[in-house]
Amino acid sequence: MSEPGDKPSVPYWHLYTDADGISRQVRCAMTEFHLASMKPPALPQWQGVKHHDGMTTMITVQPVGWEGTWHENPAPQWIIPLSGRWYVESMDGTRIEMGPGEISFGEDHGCRTLDGKTGHKSGTVGDEPAVLMVVQFDTKRERTTPCRFG
Repeated sequence: MSEPGDKPSVPYWHLYTDADGISRQVRCAMTEFHLASMKPPALPQWQGVKHHDGMTTMITVQPVGWEGTWHENPAPQWIIPLSGRWYVESMDGTRIEMGPGEISFGEDHGCRTLDGKTGHKSGTVGDEPAVLMVVQFDTKRERTTPCRFG
């Protein structure tokens, strides 16, 4: 077996609601990994924290030029672009563009409306559709502080 190397750090964007009801985005990193086999006799690999919950997984395709309206995420959800590019704009004016290999966790619940904006809006970037994998949790977590997936 080759050496597993240093413990990984995996970046992601976290869209959350602050104490004033404003959606914000912050760059975070998952760093809590342990070396283990997924199922012996498979060789060990770095594994992150597991969450046991009912989940819905889907692939969604946003057409070229697609832009959504302001809304909150329907459930806490991971969004992973598979191809194309997309953006998320939060109420604080932050606009993040992401492509394949980048990760976003959205849980902007309980936002207030400010200047006609509630939650976030998103859309495609560029001249190809954005293909996204969405993994939604069935239950909201009590703790929704930024970067909670350390």
